[in-house]
Order: sequence, then structure tokens, then C-alpha cells
Amino acid sequence: AALAAASPTAGPAPAAASAVAGGPAVGPAVDRLVAALTARGTPVSAQRVRLLVARRVADPDELAEAEAAVAAVDEDRAELRLAVKERDDLFATYAVSTWSVQLTRAAARLGLGPSAVTLLSVLLAVGAAVLFAVGGRPALVVGAVLLYLGFVLDCVDGQLARYTRHFSAWGGWLDTMADRAKEYLVYAGLAVGATHAGIRYGWALAIAALTLQTTRHMTDTWYGALHDEAIRRPRPEPAGGRVGVRLDAASTRVQAAPGSPSYWLKRTVVFPIGERWALIALTVALFDQRVALVAVLVWGTLAFAYTAGLRTLRARWLRVSVLETVDATLHRDDGPLAALLPALRRPGPLALAAIGALGAAALLVAALLRLGGGDPGGLRPGVPVALLVLLVGGLGAGAAHRGPLDWLVPAVLRAGEYLFAIAVGVVGGVPPWLLFGYLLVLALHHYDLTARLEKRQAAPPLHRWTGGWEGRSALLALAAIAGATGIGMVTLGAYLLAVFVASVVLAWVVLPARSADRRWG
Repeated sequence: AALAAASPTAGPAPAAASAVAGGPAVGPAVDRLVAALTARGTPVSAQRVRLLVARRVADPDELAEAEAAVAAVDEDRAELRLAVKERDDLFATYAVSTWSVQLTRAAARLGLGPSAVTLLSVLLAVGAAVLFAVGGRPALVVGAVLLYLGFVLDCVDGQLARYTRHFSAWGGWLDTMADRAKEYLVYAGLAVGATHAGIRYGWALAIAALTLQTTRHMTDTWYGALHDEAIRRPRPEPAGGRVGVRLDAASTRVQAAPGSPSYWLKRTVVFPIGERWALIALTVALFDQRVALVAVLVWGTLAFAYTAGLRTLRARWLRVSVLETVDATLHRDDGPLAALLPALRRPGPLALAAIGALGAAALLVAALLRLGGGDPGGLRPGVPVALLVLLVGGLGAGAAHRGPLDWLVPAVLRAGEYLFAIAVGVVGGVPPWLLFGYLLVLALHHYDLTARLEKRQAAPPLHRWTGGWEGRSALLALAAIAGATGIGMVTLGAYLLAVFVASVVLAWVVLPARSADRRWG
């Protein structure tokens, strides 16, 4: 709409456009169009042209030179190289993209689609998880190789989509969901292998890694949305003083120097998926499953502290809210119980969510301490108390999420629900593998929400049947009070998985088919 309104054919350019352009609104249509867009406040950015040719010509000689330059380009080779991300992470850049384009070309010639390559990468990751569970040095080494190859294919599917121009919302959603499912299945394989090898706390480490990584991803998603929102609309006068200004300037300098040590350090310290898979493959091949899980937890914790700290400072400087631009109830994952709770405007939705998470964390710490020296089942009376504290987070459901840090609310609510489920599981004596499975189902549900947000898709068709974070927590608490925590967790987990699968089928198969029937009927 902005492009149409600013088009030179829509009428004379406004006076503001002349001022922005630095002169009268005359000259080539492209210049007048850019000036008009800028005058209307539309964000305009430049795209660097790689490997191809893009020139402005003013006379026949320049036109002939440009046409000759275009004719000299090997377009297929250029498109294949352009399919590789210009700015990727360190491991992907030097250990994958240097040769993955050959696989991309082969997949295109075989007629494989990006989704088929994604499924192949899932199979390799599952194979790696099975070998990690089997244990033994040969199995661990082969599993590490399969894990690396699975990551290569994970890069190839995106390259193939860009090379063949086969993009779809379904493919993007599948890629996001497959990445998370693969990683957490590998965690499970490491936990099984550690347990069979007689290593203690294998499942506990896997549960901690899943919880940490999911919470991290929630902050990543919403900070990205906040950053996009800051670009889309004018920012008020910056807050945060010199710290925010310096952080923004430093980030801009680093991003403007790709390939520099500071650039690679910043890209690596945040522990992206390539570095996580490389670390797992290396540590499990050289050491064992427990070392791999501990390494993921240690680096993940440091990366979380680094990113959360810097992003919090930058968000306070940006002073832009993002949750008020979307359906906050959906992305908070509130259920009907939260709608019945009174709404508090103060101390704010983030503080209320943090109080609820602290209550769950307190119960978990008490249960773990009791687990080391006695029976944690004696803490069963504390479950309803922790639930009441957790529900404090629901008091912010009806409040405006306009604070500069309210983008953290979904992540804090996820942390509170996961910590409460873990605490209830420990108190109820639930087998750790069952607790991990329940958290895995929860993670799939929450990643479905964030993947749809990133791909600009509608809410899951059956989302209202998931009960919300507070409803699920209340059901687990009732099961714990009744002494049937394990049964309650199995039942609730199976129900959520069925709802998730049904939503996927409805969203990507049934509803698109009905829409097509209506168009052609």
C-alpha cells in the first residue's frame, strides 16, 4: 500500500519528498519513488547485490556495458552460491557451507523438495540419538558423524528452497519444528545412554537442557519481534542514557564488519544451533553422554546470561512494546482459568509472571534438597501453595503489556510452567523419562505458537482446547494431591499431543483443502 501511494504515477510527489531527496522531485522514477517513500516514513534499506549485476544506466554506452556484464554471469552458478546465507554462524560457514552447495545441486537434480530434505535430516538425528542411547565408543563416534550430517542437511533444506524458489509457510513451519524436535530427541538419547552406562543424573541433565533451551528460544523469538517492531515504527526519545546508545553503536559496528574476530565472537558466544550440534558431536565422540549434556548446559547458561543481559539493556533504550501488537492472550498461552482471575495493573505483567515462576522454583529446590536426603513426597502439601503462587502470573493476563521489558513475559511464563511440572514430578516420584516426555510435548506446543508467529500464520485451530499454562498446572497439582502424579502426567501429555497433531492436520491439510474447494467450486 505504501509503494502504491508513493508511486510517481499516483500524482505529483509531495513537497516533503523534494526536501528529503535534497532537491526538486524530478529525475528518474526510481529516485522520485524512494524520495516519496522516505517522506511518508516508510523504512527504506539497501540490499547489497552479490554475484549478479545491477546498474543504473544513463546512456546507450552504459546500457551496452551493463548488458555485457549481465550476459557474462553464469546464472545457475550464481544462484547456487546465493542460496548460501551471506551471514551465517561460524560452524555453518566453515564446516558446512563450503561443500553443502554440492548436495543442494544434487537434491535439485533428483527433484527433492526442501521438506523432503528436512525429513531426511530428522532421520539422521534420530539415528544419532539411537546410537547415543546404545553407547560404546564406536556407536558414539558414528552417532556424532550422523549428527553432523543431519545438521548439514538442515542447512541444505534452506539452501534448496532459495535455489529452487520453492518457499511455503508449511516448509518454514516444518523446518522450525523439526529443528527443535531433533535437538530434544538427541538430549533424550544422551540421557538414555548415560543411564545405561551407570552415570547418574543423565535424565536430570536432559530435563534441565530442554527447559533452558526452550526458555532461551522464547526470548530469542520475542526479542526478534521487538527488534522488527522498533524498525517499523518511529522510536520515542531513547531511554537508558549512554549505555543504550553505546550498546547500539557497538552492535552496529560489529555487524558492519563481517568476518572480523569480534563479529565471529558475537555470533558464536550466543551458542546457535550449529555450535550446539558441533559441541554435542565433539564431546560425545571424545568423552561420554554426560559430558555432552553438561557442556550444553554450561555454554547455554552463559549464552543465556549474556544475551538476556544485553537485550534487556537495549530494550530499555528502544522503549518499544511488542506484545500489545499481537494477541497477548494467545502468546501468553493463557487458558480459561486466567480469564477468571482479576486483572492487576501493578506491579505489571512481567513482575507478576516472575513471582509465579519463583514460587515454582522454590518448590523445585525444596524437592531436590529433600530428594538428596529423604522422601520428597512429604512436600505434597506444598504443591497447592506453589500453584497459588504460580497463578499470580495470571493476574497480569488482562493488563496492558506496554512495558519495554514485557517481551520477556512469554518466556517467564514458560519457565514457570516447566519448573512447576518438574517440581510436581519430583514430589510425585514420576520417572524422569516420563517427565522429560511431558516437557517435550509442552515444548512442541509452545514452539508451534512461536513458529506461527515467525511465519505470520494464524493461531493453531485447537488452541483453546489446550487449557492454558495455568489450567495444565492446576490439573497436575490435582493429580499430585490425589497421589496420581504419574497417571495425571501421562494422561495430560497424551491429550496435549493428540490436540497438537490434530491442530497440525487441520491447519496444514484440512483447512487449506477446504479453502481451495471454495475457490474452485
